[in-house]
Amino acid sequence: MNDGLGRPITYLRVSVTDRCNLRCHYCFTRPTPFIPHPDILRYEEVLALMGLARNLGVTKVRFTGGEPFARKGFPGFLEAARACYPELDLRLTTNATLLPPHVPLLVRSGIKRVNISLDSLDPATFERITGADLFSAVRGAIDACLSAGLKVKMNVVAMKGVNDHELPALVDFARKTPLDLRFIEYMPIGGSTRWTPWKVWPAGDILDEARGLAELTPVLPKAGDRGPARVYAIEGGLGRLGFITPLSCHFCAECNRLRLTASGNLRTCLFSDREYRLRPMLRHERL
Repeated sequence: MNDGLGRPITYLRVSVTDRCNLRCHYCFTRPTPFIPHPDILRYEEVLALMGLARNLGVTKVRFTGGEPFARKGFPGFLEAARACYPELDLRLTTNATLLPPHVPLLVRSGIKRVNISLDSLDPATFERITGADLFSAVRGAIDACLSAGLKVKMNVVAMKGVNDHELPALVDFARKTPLDLRFIEYMPIGGSTRWTPWKVWPAGDILDEARGLAELTPVLPKAGDRGPARVYAIEGGLGRLGFITPLSCHFCAECNRLRLTASGNLRTCLFSDREYRLRPMLRHERL
């Protein structure tokens, strides 16, 4: 499956729910109506679409939210997905607040890679960002995943005046911990966020500052790995630093993914609001 520019599409991101147990201020600041339950894709429908995607050449599927574990029955769905599609590379993105008791499930389900959101190493700052005192649960989940042999990417939304003062601590954490710590430029998401341009902490500035804290060496991507992050090894360190630049340097040329929303809409581009409604076709409803 190639897009109109000849790029092979091999990656599908599936949002299993729009609900989340955190209230991060870069996602929303006021109550937002959730998708009504009847309009959420059923797990059986997600599995059917995964099969269609596999037949078209998709090899990697990532489950996201909202927060995936906030949806009832998600652990059982993971096991069903692995049973149906043992050949697919299944991955997970989570805020990890509900993850600790489910780490053995990830191992059983053959999920080897987990992306965990953690924007601060300070519990008080974490609570200000997320609205919840759950820092210890996330840190415990990171340790549990690493102990279970899972590869962890820790996503940090970089924000001036919020967590920019933590750069030395974050670089030191990556030096001592065998994970990829990835800085993501703060970008506007929807119309109800607190996004402002002066809060954007450009990846180039972070990299320049990080070079003063550690010796960094660019890591060339492996063949077939066209992820959006530019990755740097830390001299003498266990982990690596990554930089994702949706604002300062678009990665469109390397894009290889489709996105399926919780309501069953297919998005072919992160920067476009155009969606294709699949749920009515799955349920034989009028478009």
